[in-house]
Amino acid sequence: MSIFDNTDEYYMREALREARAAGAEGEVPIGAVVVAGDKVVARAHNQTELLHDVTAHAEMLAFTAAAEHLGAKYLNECTLYVTVEPCPMCAGAAGWTQVGRIVYGAADPKRGYSLLTGPVLHPKTEVVGGVLAEECSALVKDFFKKKR
Repeated sequence: MSIFDNTDEYYMREALREARAAGAEGEVPIGAVVVAGDKVVARAHNQTELLHDVTAHAEMLAFTAAAEHLGAKYLNECTLYVTVEPCPMCAGAAGWTQVGRIVYGAADPKRGYSLLTGPVLHPKTEVVGGVLAEECSALVKDFFKKKR
């Protein structure tokens, strides 16, 4: 039995679909979905190459789409599912959105927000890591293997 809720695994699989779409487009395969209640209100994947924008990370695009969909800038009733631990930029944006929960797949020991020493996220944000971590990690590792 998994230590994770089946719901977390279900939505992480949705984020993985987005990550695969990113990889198919030549982007680093990271995907994200934002869920409000039991409904996906936004989905996105990295588009830094397509948009020529270093800030076009999956999380950033998903936050913008979710806020637009909900008509509100705060996402405190939402959960962000993302295949890789957010970077400091995306974690900062998560803090500003006051997202209620972040669930990520693979840890990012080189560039993840957990490397920071001070608080970045909203104090009420719950974080769950490691959901489908092996699958999420393999996607990124395989992408960079093919690049070399």
